Amino acid sequence: MKLRFFVFQGVVMCMPLLMVASEVVSLDSCRAMALRNNKQMLINATRIVGARYKKREARAAFLPALDFAGGYTYNQKNLSLFDSDQMLPVKTFNIATGSYEFNVVKNPITGEPIKSPDGQYVPQEVALIPKEAMTFDIHNLFYGALTLSQPIYMGGKIIALNRIADYAEQLAEAQRRGDTENLIYEVDVAYWQVVSLNAKMRLAESYVALLDTLNRNVNAMIVEGVATPSDQLRVGVRLNEAQVDFTKVKNGLTLSRMALAQMCGLPIDSDLHLADENCDNTLAKMPIILKNWNIERVYARRYDIRQLELGEQITHQQSKVELSSMLPNLLAVGTYSFSNPNMYDGFKKSFDGAFSVGVMMTIPLWHWGGNYSKYKASQTQETIMRLNLADAKEKIALQVQQASFKAQEAVKTYKMTIENIESANENLRQAQVGHREGVMTIDNVMEAQTAWLKANSERIDAQIDVQLCNTYLNKVLGLLTN
Repeated sequence: MKLRFFVFQGVVMCMPLLMVASEVVSLDSCRAMALRNNKQMLINATRIVGARYKKREARAAFLPALDFAGGYTYNQKNLSLFDSDQMLPVKTFNIATGSYEFNVVKNPITGEPIKSPDGQYVPQEVALIPKEAMTFDIHNLFYGALTLSQPIYMGGKIIALNRIADYAEQLAEAQRRGDTENLIYEVDVAYWQVVSLNAKMRLAESYVALLDTLNRNVNAMIVEGVATPSDQLRVGVRLNEAQVDFTKVKNGLTLSRMALAQMCGLPIDSDLHLADENCDNTLAKMPIILKNWNIERVYARRYDIRQLELGEQITHQQSKVELSSMLPNLLAVGTYSFSNPNMYDGFKKSFDGAFSVGVMMTIPLWHWGGNYSKYKASQTQETIMRLNLADAKEKIALQVQQASFKAQEAVKTYKMTIENIESANENLRQAQVGHREGVMTIDNVMEAQTAWLKANSERIDAQIDVQLCNTYLNKVLGLLTN
């Protein structure tokens, strides 16, 4: 039962892929599948998410920052203010003088104060301060601080970094849209490649059928004595060549289907059928070729231009960031610090702390021109981006003109191939009729067949070229994803 359940579950999970692979898909469906399954599109989406987080990070720099720091330290020795017991002289109040005076030992005979060998008076009474009383236990020291900092003026760096984050998000979005255009164009090329090879395969099959019919007719004519074995050999060689060409086209079509399936995120062995591959009328529909456009609007729609513009803005803001390193920075700070043991109310082995607030200013004075050189270097990057933008606009203007001319040439070529098809069909009909009536040779018929094959092949190429030229023109005009 478990095995049946897993088999059923696997079939259910694979049903969407099987349905997509078996049914006829349109160009829009192929585009949607490619955009949904392409790894680069997923990378771009992730890059946009990352840019949004960077934007939030930049916004947070405007707000106060609250930090906590704490630690523990083990000290080998205690802290002692004296190296030994201290004896301090004591003063008594003298009523006669009305002031305090040191009690010193006096000579009982002369009444003069007695001095020690080092010249100091010998006190009669002293106050004893033992060393142990001024020794503090700091073997185990715990400490911490809670700090609140608020930027007041940072030389414009925070504002510049926020603008850079905004531009970076827009840049990620523009890159995604640009990659979307490129992917759509690649899918269109692969799609119409399949359509083209399918049409050429059917054309090659028809050509093989023509030669096969001619080969049977020649065999019959040999029996009747109106054709020679050399005629049969020439037709047979041409038939073999046509069959080889048919096999090559068929294999190429299979590989093209695999490439399109892989691009759409489907298994390469999918039975992928396209909506336009068996419909000649679809190929004959002439797309509208744009002749007039506003180049400034083209620039506004082109995502590569948008990326360069955003790059220029980013380098401009980066120059402001470098400029801020030469300007004063002002920061408000509030701290609550505590320790155990503490000295706020005598020496106590308990936690206690106190608040402190202040303002800190940093003013760069002299760095031997390092900050200035860094600022000027960032300005050169801004100039480079500006020149790249101007160069790209010139190349895009030329690209649009070239794409327009190529599209117009494709339309003219297509119309010419339609006229050639009519001539080739009539030429083949006359050659076949003339051969049946005995006024034309086998060579004349094969020449007419070759001309018919060439005319139809050129028509297919011209039809596909019109589609691709129109797609490319829309791409360079920035209209492919609009």
